[in-house]
Amino acid sequence: MFAALRKTSPYIKRDWLTSYLFLLPALGFFLLFVAYPMVKGVYISFFTYTLNKFEFVGLRNYDYLLNDENFLHSMRNTMLIVVIAVPLVILFSIFVAMNIYKKPEFLRSLFRGIFYLPVVSSVVSITVVWAMIYDPNFGILNYVTSLFGLEPIAWLGDTRTALLAIVLVLITTSVGQPIILYVASLGNIPASYIEAAQIDRASSGQIFRRIIWPMLMPTNLYVIVMTTISTFQVFAIIQLLTSGGPMYATSTVMYGVYEQAFMLGSFGVAAAMGVLLAVVIGLISVVQFKYLGSNVEY
Repeated sequence: MFAALRKTSPYIKRDWLTSYLFLLPALGFFLLFVAYPMVKGVYISFFTYTLNKFEFVGLRNYDYLLNDENFLHSMRNTMLIVVIAVPLVILFSIFVAMNIYKKPEFLRSLFRGIFYLPVVSSVVSITVVWAMIYDPNFGILNYVTSLFGLEPIAWLGDTRTALLAIVLVLITTSVGQPIILYVASLGNIPASYIEAAQIDRASSGQIFRRIIWPMLMPTNLYVIVMTTISTFQVFAIIQLLTSGGPMYATSTVMYGVYEQAFMLGSFGVAAAMGVLLAVVIGLISVVQFKYLGSNVEY
């Protein structure tokens, strides 16, 4: 590359150097705050790292985690949240987008703003509102269910409902960006395709399955992969609402990383948990790209 650069004109060299100079701040930020912590985390995972001890232990942290019931339970909770939340986010986002993308510009912008508001709002403030909704004594959710003759439920204090309550909060904070993307993608589908299908007496389901869904595949791939990654990393909602309880019913891997590092002071184990989570996310992302990206045209 550098040999070819020496043979180019001074103007191309100047443009090349100028381009990389503009990239330097972002590259430096990435190396300092993303790449270095990642490498450091992998390195620490091979040590017993506490406030007063730093000793190389090899794969002992990983062996401990793979045999630790709390970690395995947290991983199961995390997978369950992903399996429930991601499809619901996708389906709800497509449903909303299908119903608003043909609306007048004012209504379309209004709905997009309403659904996107939780994305730009503080997670803490949203979680506090949901905590009041779920309150077993004064929450509006129990008030509504009481109108149907149901007894009050401790939504966040019952092992049968706590995880689903977390999933509901997560969905409300996750649908904003997918709805924006789907509305834009639906608006780019040529109307002539749908009109031709309607002339051929195709049903709404056939039009969606044969025309709309295939043309949404690039957006689907991005939304599914990014939603899966962000769902695996859910932490703030759980910390603020349940702290992993009751009885580890809502504990996730990310919350376990926080618990091991900042509550128990075991940074080596926390780093190993982070590495294992990254491996799981990476493997699932590869599978998603393999099976969803094969029909995507860029």
